[in-house]
Amino acid sequence: MELKNKIALVTGAGRGIGKAIAIELGKQGATVIGVDINQNAVQQVDAYINEFGLKGQGLVMDVTDQNSIDAILDTIRSNYGHPAILVNNAGITRDNLMLRMKTEEWNAVIETNLNSIFRVSQSCLRDMLKARWGRIISIASIVAFIGNAGQANYSAAKAGLIAFSKSLAQEVASRGITVNIIAPGFIDTKMTQALTDEQRNSLSSMIPMRKIGRPEDVANAVVFLASHRASYITGTTLHVNGGMFMA
Repeated sequence: MELKNKIALVTGAGRGIGKAIAIELGKQGATVIGVDINQNAVQQVDAYINEFGLKGQGLVMDVTDQNSIDAILDTIRSNYGHPAILVNNAGITRDNLMLRMKTEEWNAVIETNLNSIFRVSQSCLRDMLKARWGRIISIASIVAFIGNAGQANYSAAKAGLIAFSKSLAQEVASRGITVNIIAPGFIDTKMTQALTDEQRNSLSSMIPMRKIGRPEDVANAVVFLASHRASYITGTTLHVNGGMFMA
């Protein structure tokens, strides 16, 4: 049990990649606190925690609201202890071409996908520094490197997340805290499941492995970076994309 006795906080844990991450961390012994924006999503977290016999629970947390973050972290500390592993996974899309993009669409994505990384990471950091051990893992995207028409806001947020993580990694490396990034390619989530067979085949043809990734592919990478086996890896972006982008 690689992560036994570790408390893991996973944002955006209600479904998709966040769900897979929480389950895999739990299977490795971590106590998993899966947070999401509403009660329906949190009920899904509680359901799979019970289904797989994991330790932990789901809680409602708004990553754009510092008061919400503070309240939930107080609850976690009181009931379990401080999070030693933080997975910044929560994110939204508000796609639009630049000439049509509304200020609200830009701001919503930057607030949820970038500013929240600062808020939640900073809020967890003091406890990690005291313990002289911690893992901060943030989920970026392939579009931070290759761009994508209609996703200037999303691409900018994910690229900013990477630069933020590299800087933070340098600040806390001497305290036993690693800060890393995972950049998924196209993963089989609700978004890609909505595509037609023709669209999915066209997408797969762009990937050297000729297949779309699974949420578990990302989750397995998170488990590795959270483990003691990755203790000498920090400030690094791990690409999980089937060879679509090679750095």
